[in-house]
Amino acid sequence: MAELNPPATPIDSSPDIGERIHQLAARLFPICRSLSGNGVRETLAILQEQFPLRMHEVPTGTQVLDWTVPREWNIRDAYVEDEEGNRVIDFRSNNLHVVGYSVPVDRWVTLAELQEHVYSLEGQPDAIPYVTSYYQERWGFCMAHNKRLQLREGKYRVRVDSDLKDGHLTYGECIIPGREDREVFLSTYICHPSMANNELSGPVVSSFIAQWLLSQPRRYTYRIIFIPETIGAITYLSRHRSHLLEKVVVGFNLSCIGDERAYSYVASRYGNTLADKIASNVLKLRAPDFKKYSFLFRGSDERQYCSPGVDLPLVTLCRSKFGMYPEYHTSLDNLELVTPAGLRGGYEMVRECIEAVENNRTYRMTCYGEPQLGKRGLYPTLSTRTSGASVDTMMNFIAYADGTNDLVDISSIIGTPVGELVPIAARLIEAGLLEETSPRPLPATPREC
Repeated sequence: MAELNPPATPIDSSPDIGERIHQLAARLFPICRSLSGNGVRETLAILQEQFPLRMHEVPTGTQVLDWTVPREWNIRDAYVEDEEGNRVIDFRSNNLHVVGYSVPVDRWVTLAELQEHVYSLEGQPDAIPYVTSYYQERWGFCMAHNKRLQLREGKYRVRVDSDLKDGHLTYGECIIPGREDREVFLSTYICHPSMANNELSGPVVSSFIAQWLLSQPRRYTYRIIFIPETIGAITYLSRHRSHLLEKVVVGFNLSCIGDERAYSYVASRYGNTLADKIASNVLKLRAPDFKKYSFLFRGSDERQYCSPGVDLPLVTLCRSKFGMYPEYHTSLDNLELVTPAGLRGGYEMVRECIEAVENNRTYRMTCYGEPQLGKRGLYPTLSTRTSGASVDTMMNFIAYADGTNDLVDISSIIGTPVGELVPIAARLIEAGLLEETSPRPLPATPREC
């Protein structure tokens, strides 16, 4: 029989975990990240200080499935300056001020021409929008709409000091060996600049999950990757698809996991994988008002991992889902929106999902009828009106341990977290009343007690 993990240590065993994750987020927040470039490498180098992380680089022009690795983009400065030399838009004050992947430009333009290259949000007049142009060469700037309305007629100098040339797409990978070579796959993306929930929260939570996973031996092998969204997932699949299809038991894509407003997940394509079952179980017990989004509302890298021909058993875990909170893709997605409490909640959610994966097994009772627990020291020997309450969870567990339900199934049926069922299973096994079996009913007949 496979070794049972010890009961989960309390999630709050590190009271300052949220603060520590937030501090890492604050350190990474100012870095300008994109699909490629030095900002990505700087981010990965800082994460390497937290846990073993290996960087991989894929050259520009490499064919990856139906895509091609784009040119590398690096930016040093960008601004719009009026005739008096005042910077009315300044990349150095907020890296969202420039359209991602803007090509170099340095010239004077009229206000009318400038307006053709400026993006703002009338409905959120104090927010700087996040705009990119990865696969069509252009230059542009973003600014708060209220500031845009203050622009006066005249000439403006527009300057983008950037490079767009052959280079590399860079991603990070951490593989933590377990007792089994079957894998749990975790993916998050590092291509967004200064936005805290989307997508800085995913990498910083993943960093602390990696540290926790390294703290003790594990049943499964863990594969954790830090990639640019879309093109990074496609690149990774082009290199590892066969291996992932063979080895991955369950996968979680982590995105927008640091605010305090909600818990949610985006289902796999058909919503019927172990990842779906575990996400639903954990979130139902953690936050009964959680939101489940069907694959029709996809938008992160579940698009790639659950695509036809891939179909990994994977869901995307979020707090407030991408695109569903007002600060999304704006400068309002900042370190005030993403809080220590929010990050801690995201960390706990991911950790509980992993603990459920680690401890999930299928059991069946070894005898017919209700077992005599009292003679085995598992039931109070004095019968009162309340004596049975102390073993209600055990009795409920026994009622559904029929060889067809795994621990996650039983947890969902009786409303008790998987972590609380693990020691119950261990006691019943020790008493000779429970045995591990395959997830499907077996033809063997239980013995008489």
